[in-house]
Amino acid sequence: MDLANLYGLTGKRAIVCGSTQGIGRACAVLFAELGAAVTLVARDAAKLAATAKELSSAHDQAHDFVAVDFNKIEELRDAVAAHLAKIGAAHILVNNTGGPPSGAILAARPDDFLLAFSRHLLANQLLAQTVIPGMKSAGYGRIVNIVSTSVREPIPGLGVSNTTRGAVASWAKTLSREVAPFQITVNNILPGATKTGRMDEIIRAKAQSHGVPEQKLWDETIAAIPMGRMADASETAAAVAFLASPAASYITGVSLAVDGGRTACI
Repeated sequence: MDLANLYGLTGKRAIVCGSTQGIGRACAVLFAELGAAVTLVARDAAKLAATAKELSSAHDQAHDFVAVDFNKIEELRDAVAAHLAKIGAAHILVNNTGGPPSGAILAARPDDFLLAFSRHLLANQLLAQTVIPGMKSAGYGRIVNIVSTSVREPIPGLGVSNTTRGAVASWAKTLSREVAPFQITVNNILPGATKTGRMDEIIRAKAQSHGVPEQKLWDETIAAIPMGRMADASETAAAVAFLASPAASYITGVSLAVDGGRTACI
């Protein structure tokens, strides 16, 4: 068995959203190391250019980027479509963007939900519609959505996020069944507590709203994880890379928690 072909990504084109920081960046770095040509997608052109230069090209692949604001989903779709028209089909799509602000669901405004659904569910839908025709033609497709363990267990203080993530998971399951006949898989990664800027924001907001020291919340968070530590973004990226690989060809419609055992449900 040729493990390089089974788990590698040489010859594949991957679109990685939210790829200048955190889990998205870790995915882009690992995909490049595994041989994929990576198209980075995020808002800040300078950060995108810097990240693209840092990606490995050991397999003679070329990396590029698309700078676009996820708050403008039609522009996002059009920019990615125009880019693919130049470079050809994408084989892998990683849907990933910043989560909604913290806060109780009772305090959320309708606009808070609308913005979150637009940036996550609707952006995912438009990008999937954009890349799937090329995946069908290529005979290879992997869509991986970075979601949250709140799909399984809602997280206190993340009302809008919990609601939106659940919708994304249902969307992904539905899509997975529709595109399975074309050998395209659709899966979700559910990150737990991960050392990213997003985690910093959640802890900071919770500390302010409850009037407690941030360190106390960090300690409580780690204490709730059976492995006794938070994840590094590269560990989450490893799970994404597996689902994007030929080795995961018969896995679709699943939501995989990468949380050190924190989620209590089966």
